[in-house]
Amino acid sequence: QVQLVESGGGLVQPGGSLRLSCTASGRIFSAADMGWYRQVPGKERELVARITSGGSINYADSVRGRFTISRDNAKKTVYLEMNSLKPEDTAVYYCNYYHRIVGNYWGQGTQVTVSS
Repeated sequence: QVQLVESGGGLVQPGGSLRLSCTASGRIFSAADMGWYRQVPGKERELVARITSGGSINYADSVRGRFTISRDNAKKTVYLEMNSLKPEDTAVYYCNYYHRIVGNYWGQGTQVTVSS
């Protein structure tokens, strides 16, 4: 069982920045792939950014160049640095943990609202 605790969401003006954090419980972290997804009401959850256990990274086209995902294995934490935020980035952001043996887990979600 893995628990994911997210933090860092909130209200920010367009053009502003936020940093999301997600800390995992459990013994295995460095061998897991970690990701950030987001969801708005009425739409499917979509990938924002993902970082594998080996350090490979991919981003959604809509955030590439503005968002940066990183991980600190010693702290069992994954981060999402979000810059140049736009109103269309408004969503609930979810942290995801995947390990082929341990399983697939989601955080509770953190609201990000970009509005003036």
